[in-house]
Amino acid sequence: MSASQSTIAVLETKQHFEILDGLRGIAAFAVVVFHFMEWIFTDPSKNFIGHGFLAVDFFFCLSGFVIGYAYDDRIAKMGLRNFFIARIIRLHPLVIAGSILGLLAFLFDPFGGHLELYSTGKIILTFICSIFLIPFPVIADRGFNLFSFNAPAWSLFWEYIANIVYAFVLYRIGRSFLLLLTILSAVAICYVGYNSGNLIGGWSGPTFWDGCARISYSFLAGLLIYRSNWVIKNKLGFGGLTFLLLLAFIMPFSEWNWISEPLVVLLYFPLLISFGAGAILKPGLKKACVFSGKISYPLYMTHYAVLWMFGNYYTNFKSDTTQLTLIVITSVALLVGFAYLVMVVYDIPLRNYLNAKRKEKLTK
Repeated sequence: MSASQSTIAVLETKQHFEILDGLRGIAAFAVVVFHFMEWIFTDPSKNFIGHGFLAVDFFFCLSGFVIGYAYDDRIAKMGLRNFFIARIIRLHPLVIAGSILGLLAFLFDPFGGHLELYSTGKIILTFICSIFLIPFPVIADRGFNLFSFNAPAWSLFWEYIANIVYAFVLYRIGRSFLLLLTILSAVAICYVGYNSGNLIGGWSGPTFWDGCARISYSFLAGLLIYRSNWVIKNKLGFGGLTFLLLLAFIMPFSEWNWISEPLVVLLYFPLLISFGAGAILKPGLKKACVFSGKISYPLYMTHYAVLWMFGNYYTNFKSDTTQLTLIVITSVALLVGFAYLVMVVYDIPLRNYLNAKRKEKLTK
């Protein structure tokens, strides 16, 4: 085998953990529903999915596990350059798509907005920062989000940071040092929970460093699970694990959130990852898991443009419960359909094209 063929072989995608992929989709769906509900219920104690934001911590933990599985044994062979190119091809097309959709929603929101408050230069600069994942929390109408045109991109910013740290540091260190870093990050999570009263921060300028604590612990924990082979064989299956995952999102809000939320992140989610890696998937649910996994990232990165419009609509018109129920159910269904369309028309073709070009370059 030639050097170029060897490199191409190293770059090939590994087999997926299908149940974990399916759970990623369930978590993405929960995030979408949570974002609708937080507009309707400003008091989170009345929100039936008030802890839906914890899905991001599940994403981070799953990411650590998957990155370890996918790259620990081959990043040295493929090199840092190829690793970063692979991650950019996987992640960035939807960062761009989400930014464009967010800009369009900002400019053409039929239910409101205050464009007159922002200069053309500020809007352009905000869009450029969103495209390149440079935090720029300056737009008040967007709650001073790190990325005003695509709020969920805050977690992608930290995902990129985690990938960079993995490439330069984490893949080289032993399990003992990894365990130490995980423990230190656990302390940081507990501090954030105690100091803020919850773990919902990280998405805005004032809570920027909360996001660092959230990615640090969960990504390290996922990586530690993989390297320690903490895979628990079980018969819970996709249905059982979906139920257990949803319990974390619908647990009641209380004055003890500063304890309950860190416990979920520190112990419960890593346990679910271990169960998910060891669970047996029934053949009849394979297609559902595959679809759920594939749609998760497109859904997560394209849904929030509609949320701003929904928020302005709800603020202005205050629909009754029946209307709201219909609007939310219809909107979620349409967002899933739109995410699928973005995936098959834009994301997958673009990634396939870029990967083909990369392989073609390697063979020359």
